[in-house]
Amino acid sequence: MGYATGISSAISLVAFLLALDTARAVEAPTGFGAADAESISLSLAHPKTADAVLRPPLQLAEVYAEGVDLSRYWVSEKLDGVRAYWDGSRLVSRGGHEIHAPDWFTAGFPSVALDGELWMRRGDFARLSGTVRHQQPDEAAWREVRFMAFDLPTSGEPFGSRLTRLRSLVGTSDAPYLFGVDQFRVSDHEALMTHLASLVAAGGEGLMLHREDAFYREGRTSGLLKLKPYLDDEAIVLGQLPGRGKYEGMLGSLLVEDRQGRRFRIGTGFSDAERDDPPPLGSCVTFRYRGHTSSGLPRFASYLRRCDPE
Repeated sequence: MGYATGISSAISLVAFLLALDTARAVEAPTGFGAADAESISLSLAHPKTADAVLRPPLQLAEVYAEGVDLSRYWVSEKLDGVRAYWDGSRLVSRGGHEIHAPDWFTAGFPSVALDGELWMRRGDFARLSGTVRHQQPDEAAWREVRFMAFDLPTSGEPFGSRLTRLRSLVGTSDAPYLFGVDQFRVSDHEALMTHLASLVAAGGEGLMLHREDAFYREGRTSGLLKLKPYLDDEAIVLGQLPGRGKYEGMLGSLLVEDRQGRRFRIGTGFSDAERDDPPPLGSCVTFRYRGHTSSGLPRFASYLRRCDPE
């Protein structure tokens, strides 16, 4: 559905939500990821589907800060893909839904759990996301996808040992679509930032750092760090505000709520196609920003993309 056809209902909802800011009749959640759009207040998200399975206990990264002892970390590219968990028999999204990959795609995958990313290539997240969302797999598109494994979440060993096992597992596998994410060392912060600059110039998103003695833990942990040239976060779409001037009849900005319950607008970063068909109410979006204002809101928030498929 195009933006213009739904503008009246969107405006009405925005007015209601803005009024609700004062009353706060519905408490904001204390935290959420892409999957939690299903349970957001006001029930704006899409309902659960029949293919819902258990949400995988994924490890999440904290943000890198200078001063970390880099001699203890393995470094890898942060792929702009879709997070996926292989449970030994099927691929599951981070929100706990089965990913409908063709049978031939996972043929030869091991019986042990793997944490990784479904990935096509740098800069191709939108097409990848569309491919992964389809209930009926697009066989031609899936032939361009790779499962890039970076961890063994159930091994019970520190990352250094898990990495050795993972390299052996992938290296001896006959699965043509299973790969291991390259892990390497850097000497110091300057070398790390030089590598980041080179990677970003080539179209990469950022770097991930795994501490070699860290065990796999569900949730955010200092054993896994992320480094990007900008800050980013996620928010739930509460409303679509109309555009003006050259954006007349299209999206002007999104009213969103972040994991801390803060509401603000995102008005930049959209392509014309995204303004004509914006993220729906209740969906999760990723935005980039540069620090916070004195009132605690993200500064210069700009739309990046829809969150990973649930």
